[in-house]
Amino acid sequence: MSAYEELMAFDRQTQALRQIAGRLGWDQETVMPRAAAPQRAEESEAMEQVLHARRTDPRLGDWLAAIDEAALDQVGRANLRHIRRSFTRATRVPARLAGELARVTSEAQGQWAEARAADDFAGFAPVLARIVALKREEAAALAAGGDLYDALLDDYEPGATGAELQAMFDALRPRLVDLRARILGAAHQPAALTGSFDEQAQMKLTRRLAKAFGYDMAHGRIDKAVHPFSSGSGLDVRITTRTNPEDPFGAVYSTIHETGHACYEQHIDPAYLLTPLGAGVSMGVHESQSRIYENQLGRSRAFTGWLFGEFKGAFGDLALADAEAFYAAANRVHPGFIRTESDEVQYNLHVLLRFDLERQMIAGTLDVADLEEAWNSRFEADFGVKVERASQGCLQDVHWSVGLFGYFPTYSLGNVYAGCLHKALRADMPDLDTHLAAGDAAKPTEWLADRLQRHGGLYEPKEVITLACGEAPGEGPLLDYLEAKFSEIYRL
Repeated sequence: MSAYEELMAFDRQTQALRQIAGRLGWDQETVMPRAAAPQRAEESEAMEQVLHARRTDPRLGDWLAAIDEAALDQVGRANLRHIRRSFTRATRVPARLAGELARVTSEAQGQWAEARAADDFAGFAPVLARIVALKREEAAALAAGGDLYDALLDDYEPGATGAELQAMFDALRPRLVDLRARILGAAHQPAALTGSFDEQAQMKLTRRLAKAFGYDMAHGRIDKAVHPFSSGSGLDVRITTRTNPEDPFGAVYSTIHETGHACYEQHIDPAYLLTPLGAGVSMGVHESQSRIYENQLGRSRAFTGWLFGEFKGAFGDLALADAEAFYAAANRVHPGFIRTESDEVQYNLHVLLRFDLERQMIAGTLDVADLEEAWNSRFEADFGVKVERASQGCLQDVHWSVGLFGYFPTYSLGNVYAGCLHKALRADMPDLDTHLAAGDAAKPTEWLADRLQRHGGLYEPKEVITLACGEAPGEGPLLDYLEAKFSEIYRL
């Protein structure tokens, strides 16, 4: 075997083990017995130590040095790019630290869920403080003298920097704040969807919706979790959702959101299975898929017109007069605490809050003990309402408890990418609304699969978005879309 063949054979086993580790996480969040958490923490630590040993195996360096990159094709060069980057980063993190992070964050998932249910931030704060300390230690090892936050961000959006994202967010904020003020001050305020909605009927509807967007249930499944997520790649891609008898939109749109993630993974070129190219290239690109499915497609007038009929079939008569009222209700802008339940206009403001706070924690300028007060003060300033309990505030998201620092800004970056993709999709598919009005969201999925999803990790994040859209990404298309859509709904 050549050095390249040996490298790829070794990496394939590493990719397979990584999928198994992911399955442990899926199981923990869905069906694992609650009292099994301590054992699962040890299992996760053991698996991470095995993976870390493989990612830092000295043979990787030997193989990388022996390969003539100029003799490889585009796929081979892309594989080397990912493996070299992973090897460089992994060798900077001590095995002891990698294992401890896996154990502590595995234990913290259950502790966070209990603290969230009890609205007890003080009880969880020492756990979070330990995680922040470990992540700062990891960041210092990765940064090699550079910016700590950028080192963590690179795990989720390779090549991006905190300063670059800050500039983008600074450009987003003024128009979003202005639009929100005009909406909330508008004379016309659409009615909300009210009533009680059977949770079993919600789950049945979620499966129909996932299939409508092209999710292959032969290679996936839908379960419930405290915090909806997507897991896996290749031939086994699973999603979760959550239900609330008073808010069926939560189940509907979290399912469509996670279906966007899942379809991305399911539509990657099968030739890339269990290779570095066989997964989404970044979390920003990943989020672009979930957000365009959820919002530009799933909350469009055309699709909600079809969904209105599905709701009546599932739940009976609704307290809304017609499909137009249903469309307005699905897009209603209203004050709220929960990021995942936020409307399109305010969603990015939720993300910007988290981005600023986590940068401060990693920089060491915000102590975890002061996080709840900092969150509540910032939230009241940004949204004009007071946080009443921790589950509405800094305990609402699972991300920090599992060590995902640097992840939050990719949500807003994904929204920006989605705005660009939607502009290109509409230009290429003038009959898009005809398909959506018939409940056929698979057609735009096919466009996204061809333009973006099939490439997996072949290109860099900005490169694949530019390739799909025909122009470099920017915040303009997203802001233009939001202003046009909500100005019409609210008669501004």
